Amino acid sequence: MPHRLLNNNRSWADATKARDPGFFTRLAQQQNPRYMWIGCADSRVPANEITGLDPGEVFVHRNVANVVVHSDLNALSTIQFAVEHLKVEHIFVVGHYGCAGVRAAMHGIRVGLADNWLRHVQDVRLRHRKRLDHLPREQQEDVLCEMNVIEQVGNVALSTVMQDAWARGQQVSVHGWVYGLKDGLLKDLGVTMERPEQVVEVFSAALKRYPRGEAAGAADDEDLSPDTRFGPAGL
Repeated sequence: MPHRLLNNNRSWADATKARDPGFFTRLAQQQNPRYMWIGCADSRVPANEITGLDPGEVFVHRNVANVVVHSDLNALSTIQFAVEHLKVEHIFVVGHYGCAGVRAAMHGIRVGLADNWLRHVQDVRLRHRKRLDHLPREQQEDVLCEMNVIEQVGNVALSTVMQDAWARGQQVSVHGWVYGLKDGLLKDLGVTMERPEQVVEVFSAALKRYPRGEAAGAADDEDLSPDTRFGPAGL
């Protein structure tokens, strides 16, 4: 089986050189992407192919369920390298419908060691249960997928890397997208953040698109307000 992959690689390299003889020479000289992609590790979501970009045009970080938390030095180091050294102009947090990690968090499905990582997505689910529990099962998963992206965009925006970049006047934006496995299309969730004072406003506006139901036994103030979630008390 590995030989098949090596043969595919040679075919791809030959076809690429035939199409663009100088491609690999340029690629080896410099990495100069304008974009960073923070996505799910799912093998069905290849960042370059989805966006029609060549290798070298997008800097990629992936993990299960596209989570960004302030204790994850792997993700934060990658973001810092992208922002401070590569000078990317846009960071995209990209989830995808049909995400197994989101499904497990939504329905309490045990998957093993990854349960500890998916606790972050379960926290999103608990914060917004009034917006989720009254929905049909499949719609619950799709909405949680979107809410998870929205929250991770906020986490990226509040990272010290982004706060420092904006403080020194660097032009870099954070966006939230979701990819559809069924149609191959990207959906912009409208949560672009370009400066620190936008975080609460953009987060609040995004949540208003998801009506709250009357979850049994849930307190009226169950969802953390944007000011509590992303305001100074939440830092």
